[in-house]
Amino acid sequence: MRLPSWLSQHLAALRAVLVFTVLLGLAYPLALVAVGRIPGLDAHADGSLIEAGGRPVGSSLIGQSFTDSDGNPVPRYFQSRPSAAGDGYDPTSTAASNLGPESMVDTITSDEETSAQSLLTQVCARSKAVGELDGVDGRRPYCTPDGVGAVLAVFRADGLTGRITRVVSVNQVAPATPFVSTWQGVPVELARPDQDYVAEGGLITPVRGDAPAEPAVPADAVTASGSGLDPHISPAYAEIQVARVARERGADPAAIRELVEEHTTGRSLGFMGEPGVNVLEVNLALDERFPAR
Repeated sequence: MRLPSWLSQHLAALRAVLVFTVLLGLAYPLALVAVGRIPGLDAHADGSLIEAGGRPVGSSLIGQSFTDSDGNPVPRYFQSRPSAAGDGYDPTSTAASNLGPESMVDTITSDEETSAQSLLTQVCARSKAVGELDGVDGRRPYCTPDGVGAVLAVFRADGLTGRITRVVSVNQVAPATPFVSTWQGVPVELARPDQDYVAEGGLITPVRGDAPAEPAVPADAVTASGSGLDPHISPAYAEIQVARVARERGADPAAIRELVEEHTTGRSLGFMGEPGVNVLEVNLALDERFPAR
């Protein structure tokens, strides 16, 4: 007896569902689990966990902060790069800040909860803090000495042309001192909360300043990774931290550098990416070889 065409089509669809359920819902996941049990791959399959003292302390694939309860860097440890994942290195909130190069003007309001720093000010503040912590020049182009974006709102008599009538340092509020006292002969004012100087017609003008073209503080020390979870820092960022870590641990800087080199990975396949230093691994090695005094 020949089945009706509609019933034959439904049975064929049911058979396809069953076949693909077995293949993709059972066989494929089990095959991946089996591959993950192969010696040499099992550690990666389990999250690349790192143990110290017989207990897991983190993963070689996920960064973490080395700060105290107040969020201040612990001087005896190498510091990781900034993170925009949750409150910092939260694997359940992996994310970037989504701020770009045009983010130069802070949102300054009378309510601190609604105020927000621009990407430029975040970079400037971080560079200043790293410079003070590690004893290097923390200046960067387009940053003020007090660690905010060096940006002016310039008002002209005829919009974009004409004489300058007013100049405001949009990222500095009282009691700060304007990073330049005058701009083309016009006194520079401090910004006031709840003012939108762009909407008022100010022409946003970043000012480079006299900072060196190649800052002493490398880029990865002041910017977060796209995931917010990068466990590596650049060898350049590690290098400016060597003197501090050696001093805090009473160790020879050369020995600290050697330890950093041991935990520096090269480019993938010899040409992809950049060399990196795994911060968790090098800090655990520090605790083992040079315990804090």
